[in-house]
Amino acid sequence: MQEVLTKIAVHPIIPVFYDNDIERCFDIVEQCYEGGVRVFEFVNRGAKARENFNKLNARKHADLTLGIGTIKSAEDAQHFLNEGADFIVSPIVDPEIATVCQEKGKLWIPGCMTPTEINTAEKCGVSLIKLFPGDVLGPNFLKAVKPLFPNLQFMVTGGIKLEQSNLDHWFGGGAAAVGIGSSLFEASGNHAGPSIAEQLQVSFSYLRQRQ
Repeated sequence: MQEVLTKIAVHPIIPVFYDNDIERCFDIVEQCYEGGVRVFEFVNRGAKARENFNKLNARKHADLTLGIGTIKSAEDAQHFLNEGADFIVSPIVDPEIATVCQEKGKLWIPGCMTPTEINTAEKCGVSLIKLFPGDVLGPNFLKAVKPLFPNLQFMVTGGIKLEQSNLDHWFGGGAAAVGIGSSLFEASGNHAGPSIAEQLQVSFSYLRQRQ
């Protein structure tokens, strides 16, 4: 669990992705890895989520930490942990999921959008909270809520962009990490602009410089 938290601290941009096409999944993961990503969240949002996760896990780089997101039940958490998920991400707070992850010694990152949810998650023993949806809550919410929970770290997901101004808003507001999805992948077929790997390389370099 601590190993994953440490890796997130070093590589705080976490791609969040799903596709039914396993070849596109392989390609996206490889581009992200080339860009410096070492923590990747595949999401449980489609008919082939279990099948494609297993195939990605079987072919992943040895130093890539692969987790599964959009987990809303203890049963799903148990399944993916049994299949080798390195961590679990949820859009909700569910103490039953916390119990499953604790029994397996795996990191659980619950999704919260209110102080009450954050407090409930903290009582479940978590150390990293997913603030979701980030574009609805905004950086000022993070700045306001972070002092209330000094023992917690926050990962923001939803509406994140790799633009330097957007990264400044979130990391300047106290985010420990960001999850990035559609804004990175929707334009992946546009060969006129920078590739996924190039965008990530620039962003990781910028974050290292601003530390």
